Amino acid sequence: MSWYAATPARASRQVIADVFVIAWIGVWWWASRLIHDAIDAVAGPARSTGQAALELAGSMSDAGGTAGQIPLVGEQLSTPFDSASGTLEGIAASAADQVAMIERVADISGWVVLLIPVGIIVALWLPVRVRFFRAARATRRFLDTTSDLDLFALRAMATQPMPVLAGISDDPVGAWRSGDRVVIERLAEAELRRIGLLLPDLLRVAPERA
Repeated sequence: MSWYAATPARASRQVIADVFVIAWIGVWWWASRLIHDAIDAVAGPARSTGQAALELAGSMSDAGGTAGQIPLVGEQLSTPFDSASGTLEGIAASAADQVAMIERVADISGWVVLLIPVGIIVALWLPVRVRFFRAARATRRFLDTTSDLDLFALRAMATQPMPVLAGISDDPVGAWRSGDRVVIERLAEAELRRIGLLLPDLLRVAPERA
């Protein structure tokens, strides 16, 4: 089952709409990555600070351990180093919290920038495409014999503009009731084109069209 109409004009519009939607999604995905990366870059200094604090805390801890091995005064000498190491570890933890918060903001902002515009365009585009698919599938199920054309001729009289009906027959209702196959075929063809389909050649039974 094709997702595209059989009539060239409508099929062209569908292809253009699909390409536009794909391009729209691509543009906003790119924009969302830019926003995400721009916000995430703000966390760079905090990452550097946290990494430096951890490295310095490790150095202080090692120095404290070395100082603690000095007989008699080792405990007193290691205390300032241990205290400095603890302070630096606290700074590193605070920097990590800041980085995590900025990363969450970057993720949320990126998804918002992507999902809102994409959601709007998909909400407008997808129902139209699904409606066409369902209508085309249901229509093809009815197009088995020439007698099925009566149904589409009847629908044409209910949906087609008056100028279109007048161009087919001066009395389309009377022609339909009398079983005029030429008028019925033309009415059915107009309705199928409205849906986006073409009348199958096997159902063209009017002698004038042979």
